Amino acid sequence: MYKRHLSTHSIHTTMAKTRELCKDIRDKTVDLHMAGMGYRTIGNQLGEKATTAGAIIRKWKRFKMTVSLHQSGAPCKISPRGASMIMRKVRDQPRTTRQDLVNDLKRAGTTKKTISNTLRCHGLKSCSARKVPLLKPAHVQAHLKFANDHLYDPEEEWEKVMWSDETKIELFGLNSTRCVWRKEDEYNPKNTIPIMKHGGGNVILWGCFSTKGTGRLHCIEGRMDGAVYCEILANNLLPSVRALKMGCGWVFQHDNDTKHTARATKEWLYKKHLKVLEWPSQSPDLNPIEYLWRELKVRIAQRQPRNLKDLKKVCMEEWAKIPAAVCANLVKNYRKRMIAVIANNGFCAKY
Repeated sequence: MYKRHLSTHSIHTTMAKTRELCKDIRDKTVDLHMAGMGYRTIGNQLGEKATTAGAIIRKWKRFKMTVSLHQSGAPCKISPRGASMIMRKVRDQPRTTRQDLVNDLKRAGTTKKTISNTLRCHGLKSCSARKVPLLKPAHVQAHLKFANDHLYDPEEEWEKVMWSDETKIELFGLNSTRCVWRKEDEYNPKNTIPIMKHGGGNVILWGCFSTKGTGRLHCIEGRMDGAVYCEILANNLLPSVRALKMGCGWVFQHDNDTKHTARATKEWLYKKHLKVLEWPSQSPDLNPIEYLWRELKVRIAQRQPRNLKDLKKVCMEEWAKIPAAVCANLVKNYRKRMIAVIANNGFCAKY
């Protein structure tokens, strides 16, 4: 009995240290053994050692299988109850840190590494929290109502919308967080990004687009109020509508910023007989122009403008280069935004 146990232990030790044979060779080894061949003959025919053939056959006789046995590995350092506690804490409080979990399981001697392994085994990983607008209950309800009201609107209706918004472009925006590949020479000019005090400045842009392409891009100088906003619409929105051949029945979209809801703005829109899309506050995820702003910022970062004058020029050039197909695709998939908002019960969606 002792010899048999020792032999089995030697088999597992030997096979663990050598290369693993494919299942086809193991099956052939068993077939030749059942045909009456000895270990040495089988080894010579298959190009393996007699001891290897013997180990495969003994394993087959004992377990009735030729595949590798499951290796148990090191014992788990945390109990199922501890793992459940970790998952429950993280599920209820996603901002919990590893150190918080270590403190909760201090008596059990649990380490950060053990907690990290437990979370990873359950499919969780540490991610940066997304920054979203602060939504009050009224915002959530309005957000959800808009999505439900327009969920089944035909695609043709969204093709009539002229989307608009403002954004701020910083001189060293995306470049300020760009990664580099380096070793030790961290202060080599190639591995650094030059910055200026106070960020080097920025520009405020107003833009619009429809399914037919991007409209005019306007650089806002100074402080914008209702009167200035009306001038922007007159000099940029209306020419964009004509240039993109929106035709009759088009709808204007803008958010509920104070400049957009000012009396002067409402009067101007009324005089021009413009139809305005009713819009829920704090809902940038419903405005597809946000994707175009992101695209513009990426393109600007690639151009690396050196001053504000250059930045303004690059903004205009890159905005005009955005393909009309990109704009059309954003409008074509607009229904997905409503579905995402409804699925998240009116809170911000991934868009």
